[in-house]
Order: sequence, then structure tokens, then C-alpha cells
Amino acid sequence: MTYSGRLTWGLVFWAASFAAWGQSELLVKVKPANKALKANVEGYIGTLGDRDEEALLRFSRGAEEQARKAAQALGYYQAQIDTEVKPASDADHSPQLIIRIDPGEPVRLRNVTVRIDGPASEMKAFRVPDSKALRAGEQLNHGHYEDAKRLIQNQASRYGFFSGRFTRQRLAVDPQAGVADIELVYQSGPRYRLGAVTFGGDTPLDDDLLHRMVSFKPGTPYDSELIAELNNDLQSSGYFEGVRVDAAPTAAVGEEVPVDVRLETRKPRTMGLGLGFSTDVGPRGKANWTRHWVNPQGHSYGWETELSAPRQNVGLWYDIPLDPPLTDKLRFAGGYQNEELAGTDTLSKLLTVGPEWHSKLPSGWQRVISLKYQREEYRLGDDSGLSNLLMPGVSYSFLRSDNRIDPHNGYRLQFDVQGAKEGLVSDTNLLHGNVLLKGLTTLGHNHRLLGRVQFGGSATNGFKNNIPPSLRFFAGGDQSVRGYDYQTLSPKNSDGDRIGGRYLVAGSVEYQYSLTEKWRLATFVDQGNSFNNLELPSLKTGVGFGVRWVSPVGPLRLDLAKALDDEGGIRLHFSMGPEL
Repeated sequence: MTYSGRLTWGLVFWAASFAAWGQSELLVKVKPANKALKANVEGYIGTLGDRDEEALLRFSRGAEEQARKAAQALGYYQAQIDTEVKPASDADHSPQLIIRIDPGEPVRLRNVTVRIDGPASEMKAFRVPDSKALRAGEQLNHGHYEDAKRLIQNQASRYGFFSGRFTRQRLAVDPQAGVADIELVYQSGPRYRLGAVTFGGDTPLDDDLLHRMVSFKPGTPYDSELIAELNNDLQSSGYFEGVRVDAAPTAAVGEEVPVDVRLETRKPRTMGLGLGFSTDVGPRGKANWTRHWVNPQGHSYGWETELSAPRQNVGLWYDIPLDPPLTDKLRFAGGYQNEELAGTDTLSKLLTVGPEWHSKLPSGWQRVISLKYQREEYRLGDDSGLSNLLMPGVSYSFLRSDNRIDPHNGYRLQFDVQGAKEGLVSDTNLLHGNVLLKGLTTLGHNHRLLGRVQFGGSATNGFKNNIPPSLRFFAGGDQSVRGYDYQTLSPKNSDGDRIGGRYLVAGSVEYQYSLTEKWRLATFVDQGNSFNNLELPSLKTGVGFGVRWVSPVGPLRLDLAKALDDEGGIRLHFSMGPEL
């Protein structure tokens, strides 16, 4: 090391030592040990800064009083507290303030009365504080008393009891007897109501459509959650760049609170571009364009496309809001897809067009009723054909999760069925259905368990000659049975070509262990196959392990999987997106 280098490190060491020397130290010693009391005293006193010994002596008198207040806040009214200032020495480079505490016996609750009077007492949703910490015999904690008051006031504010007040709020402590009494009585007064909703700002939409976006009627009992819900609904409607909803109690007329909404309209047109990758289809590009409103009634239209080596598609749509407009719509859609499945000798050129009625049911289920015409030119091995089908259908889906991007607990249910009648613009009779179930639960903090089950089937009198690839079942791939290539699990014809099956069964169980907030390890077992009869099918199994990284758009999954039923090496699988 050079002389200048030694000098630099010496200065750094000297500066660090000087800083440590100048910082006074607080030592709180509680006997018998009490972590909560120690932390509370340290919080009340705070940092000591660079006080010297004399300054610490002056500060110690106030510190003792702060320590006593900290002890009383946790119910220790008979605490014995001593302070000592220890000067700096060679062993301890800075002066120390030592506080020794013997907490003694805590004060305990004797009589506790917490009561709500008035109309709020008749509301099941208005909770009366009833924690174990506020029951007779429990140790006094001033924080629990303040929490109870805060809970009552917050609920009164949420549910519109704006003239409510405490008629009794008393915490009486008898330190000598070691007991305390709590009395909290809240008179709620009348519950205010939500008034008329008025819209302002720059918006091309008519008032009728805007008012149909409001989920409550004038005169509805006040609930701040309804105001937050309206704000979120308008923000997610796709029409607005900015939304501000005000329902201030100070603006109330009598017991009715008007609702004022200020809107900032978004740009009428947006375009999006994206790139992605999965081992099922390789690199892929996406693009979409949307015209967010066409007229004051809120009609919209757009297109979207996705391009990859095996699959290219484009779709067009036109939406008409129904009632309620934020969840229900009539969509006219059309699309074209060209797909060639690698390793299956399957080619499909699919054209679809038809209306869809999207609605959200009161139970929370999403429902889509459709009437779709599809024309598909295809090749399956050495066979080729042209299929025409007019298919009414219905699908139901339900998602419950605690986070859409990276949930810890939740499940998804999805069912769809569609059919065709020979002679009604269709080449054959068909009833086609699919069921998908997914679940996720987190045990403790680090252990996650995921499950997936999928069933599918077709009833038809013309499967061999009239059912195109898009309505046949294939298994294998990132989202199906790992360890096998994309859609390579399928019945074969006499030439060994994979031609898809009438039925599908697939499932997966996966365990994940969280290393950090963003990184997880995973191990899994997948099983499934497609087949042509209802006898016990030959299911293929894949096992493996992988790693997960939680990105802003959902987990990125990298897996190594081994097919147990076929010869071959380990296969790499990469995919991304929410677990549910």
C-alpha cells in the first residue's frame, strides 16, 4: 500500500472513531426483562445526540419523567426508576445515560363499559370494541383505550354519523389499589344520507351514461366505501384520465351529503405494443389500438394482434355499454388466426365472427353469452377439411384473490360450453365443454401450495371428419403438463400424426418456498393427457423444480421438468403472468 493510501484509510478510521466518541448512548435496563416496556421507554426518550456528560446530567431529570410516562402508558404505575450518567472512558468512548427500571405490579382493569347509543347501535356493521385487552382483569394499556376510541370515531366517520360524540370518555386509575376503570359511551346521532351526484369537468359522455355508472341512489345511507367504489369504478372505466369524488360532510344540506364528481377525460385513442416469450410459442409480439369512445353513449372499438412463429392472430371488436355500463356490455367481435403446431403436423386457419353479451352477476360471477360463427380450414396429418359451425355458447368465470398480480390466497373457477346443430349453418352436431379450476393458499409466511385441474370433452356424431383442430383437445406445455412440448400429448392416427382428442384431463400440484419477498423456489408434479374414449386414460406425468421471480406484471417462472412416461431429457419451461 502506498503512503497516500495509508494516510487516506487513517483519516477515515479517525473520522469514524471521532463520530462514535461524540455520540451519547442510552441504556435501558428493565428487571425482570420486559421487551415491550424497554422499547416504549426508548421511544419516549428518543436519541441523545452528542450531549456531553454535563448535558446528560441535566437531561437525566427529564428522561426519568419520560420513562415514568412510558411505564404508566403500559400500566406500570408503581415502577421504581433510577438514572445514572456514566462518563466516557477508554472502554466506552461516549458518555452513557443508564435508566434502571423495576416495573412492579401492573394496574389491571376492574370495570369496563363500552357502549354505542343511538341509531348506530342497531347496525350490525358498526362494531363495538370488544377485544380481550379491554376485559376486566387484563393489564391496563393506554394504547388499547385510545384504539377503542379511534375505532368508534372511524366507524362513525365511515357510516355517516357526523354529529356523533362521546357523552362519557373516562379512564380512571387508582395506582394504590392497582385497578383502573374505563367508561366509553358514544351517542351516534342520526345517520346522514348520500345526496344527488353531480358531474363536472371535461367529458364527452352524456349525463344518462354517467349516472348509470353510479351504484347507489340518492337517499342511500352514507358509507365512505361507496364513495371510494365510485371513484375506483370511474377510474377503471377506460373513459377518464383523472377522477375526483368529494362527499364532504361540511357540504351537507340537513342530513344529506351531496356528491360532487370532477372528471378529466383521457385521450380518445391509445395504442399499445409489447414483447413476450414462452417456451410454448417462443418470442411473440403484441399490439393493440383502442378508440375509447365514439359517441356520447360511450361506444368504443379497437383491434389487437399477436404474432409468434406458430401462431398469428388479429381481432376486431365494437362495444356498446349496457346497464350497468361498467360491468355489462354488448360486443360484436371478429377475428382471424393462423396456427401451425410444431411436431403435430396440424395447421389451422380460423375465421370467427359474432356477438357476445358480457355481464357480471350479483353473485360476482362473470358471464358471457355468445353466438359465434366460425369457418376453419385445417390439416390434421394427411387429412384436410373445411369446417363451418354456428355455435351458441355460454361461459362463467369467478376469481377471488387477495391480489390480482401476485396473490397469496385465492381461486379461479371457469366453465364454458358451446354447441352446434347440423343443418343450421353447421356441418355437424356438437356439444363442447371445458372446466378449469385453480387454487392457491399460503401457509405461514413462506409456504405456498398451488393446484390446477382441467377437464374437457366433446359430444358429436362427426368427430373424425368434421371437428377442426380448434375444437379438439391437446395437452402438454408450460400451462398444461410440463416435461412435454406444447400440445404434443394427443391421440395419433395410423401414420403416427397427433390429431387431437375428444376429451382432456390435466392437473398439477406445486409447492413454492419464498426465499425473499421477490424470489421463490418451486417443485411440482403435473399429470394429464387427451384421449378419445371414456375408459381409464393413460395419463402422462411430468415432475420438476423451478424458480420464481415476482415482477411488476406477475411472477416469471423458469422450470426444469422431466417426463416420466416417455424417453427424453429434461425440458426447460419459461412463462410469466399471475398464478391465478
